[in-house]
Amino acid sequence: MRPIIKSIESEFRRYQLLAEAAIHQLTEAQLADSGRSGGNTVATIAWHVSGNLKSRFTDFLTSDGEKPWRDRDSEFLPRRVTHAELLAQWEEGWRALSTALQDLTDGDLTRSVIIRGHPLSVSEALHRSLAHVSYHVGQIVLLAKSMRGADWEYLSIPPGQSAEYNRKPTLEKPR
Repeated sequence: MRPIIKSIESEFRRYQLLAEAAIHQLTEAQLADSGRSGGNTVATIAWHVSGNLKSRFTDFLTSDGEKPWRDRDSEFLPRRVTHAELLAQWEEGWRALSTALQDLTDGDLTRSVIIRGHPLSVSEALHRSLAHVSYHVGQIVLLAKSMRGADWEYLSIPPGQSAEYNRKPTLEKPR
């Protein structure tokens, strides 16, 4: 049985698709633009999310989630990449997550994993990772929306269209 794991997988996938939809709206120059904030770029954030997912979910149940081969600091270096390069890197992280989740059952949720030397239950580790991903996807969407301005294509209910959406909620998960 895996209804809880499937629910968590579904939420991860939802955030993956949100970020990808935002990334696809940007030019390659915009992927490397930190906007007015001067903070992280979309490329940097996506690179970091991928690195985090690869580290956490490679050998998920059997090794520390902070792998010795991960160079976290390099994930935050400025970079100019094509959409194809960025999405290839991005997909590596999501593939590691998918591989780790495919064999998990709800019975595994109470098992213990280690992240940076600290034990967590599988449930805690999954929720922690989901929160981390959603935080960074929010950053990606906000950066992309600010760069696109009036040309932004909404990823959810556009402003002023809630009543219309509620009559036909196409973005909701099927029951």
